[in-house]
Amino acid sequence: MLLEEKVALVTGGTKGIGAATAIELARRGADVAINGRYDDAEARDVRDRITALGRRCALVVRDVGRGGEATACVEEAVGALGAVDVLVHSAGGAIAGGLMDVTEEAWYEAFDVHVHALFYLCRAAIPHMRRRGEGAIVMISSVAGIRGIHFNLPYQVVKGTLPQFARALAREVANDNIRVNCVAPGIIRTRFHDRMTAEQQKHNLDNRIPLRREGTPDQVATLIAEVATNDYITGETMVVDGGLTMRIA
Repeated sequence: MLLEEKVALVTGGTKGIGAATAIELARRGADVAINGRYDDAEARDVRDRITALGRRCALVVRDVGRGGEATACVEEAVGALGAVDVLVHSAGGAIAGGLMDVTEEAWYEAFDVHVHALFYLCRAAIPHMRRRGEGAIVMISSVAGIRGIHFNLPYQVVKGTLPQFARALAREVANDNIRVNCVAPGIIRTRFHDRMTAEQQKHNLDNRIPLRREGTPDQVATLIAEVATNDYITGETMVVDGGLTMRIA
C-alpha cells in the first residue's frame, strides 16, 4: 500500500509512540487524523508537525475507552479527511497490580481502552476500508503480552489479547484486501517508562536487553509504517525490543 492519497487514523496519536507513528505516516505521504483525550499544546504540536510536511491533519479529541467514543472517533476522522485507510490503535497506558491487588475498576478500564476500544474502532473503520478496496490495521501490543513480568497482571492480559485479535480478524477480512497485524514494543524511552529508577534502567541495560540500549518511539514508528504498507504481511506480531524477549539468561 502506498500512502499517498491515503488517510490514517492513529489513536493515542498525540504523544509517545502514537505521535511518532502519526508523523512517520505523514512523512510517507498520508493525511493523518490524530486522536487524543485533550486538545492541548502537545496535541497541537503534533498536528503542526504533520501539516509542516504538507499533509492534512485532523485532531480528534475522544476518549476511545469510553462507550461509543471509539466509533465516534472513526466517523469524525472520516468526516474531516474523507476516509480511513490505515488504523493504528496506540491508545493505552500502564495498569499495575497483581491478581489480589488490582481493583475491579482498573481491570475493566484496562479492557476498555486496550481491547473494547479496538473492537469498536475496527467495526467502524472496516466498512470504510472495504469501500476503498484495501486497508491496514495495526494494533500496538507489548512484549509484556508475550513474556510474563512481575506485578502487572491486567496490562499483560490485555496486551496478550491483541496478537490473537489480530490473527482472528486478519482471517476474517483477508478477502476484503484488509491486513491486520500487531507490533509489540519492548522498553521504549517514553513517558510510559519514566517511572523507572536509575537502578531499574541500569538493570535493564545490563541484564535484560542484549543490545544494551532502550528503543525510541521513532524506531517503533518505522516498523509500524512498514507493517502498514507491506501488502503481503497479515496476521503477524512483530517484536521491536532490542532482543529482550529472546534472552533467557
